[in-house]
Amino acid sequence: MSARGMLSVVGTAVGGLIGWTDHTPPADPVTLRALFADLGVTIGPDAAELAEAVRYFQARTGLDADGEAGPETVHLLVRYAAGARDRHLLHAA
Repeated sequence: MSARGMLSVVGTAVGGLIGWTDHTPPADPVTLRALFADLGVTIGPDAAELAEAVRYFQARTGLDADGEAGPETVHLLVRYAAGARDRHLLHAA
């Protein structure tokens, strides 16, 4: 196996351990608002408000702050939202 092939296998294995998958939820407004709600951020129906929240999240996480929820943005939102839900469950217990 080539070095590139080995790195791909290792990367896939590590990605599975930390939650990277080939499937990310859709970047539709309903899903994005739900993910932000898990983070404690309520966003109204205004598309500009959602874009601003995405832009702020991207800037805070080191992504290109373009306000568009691409796969990297959605992936990080999912990870942060899952962490927030887990912390909430720990505090509730």
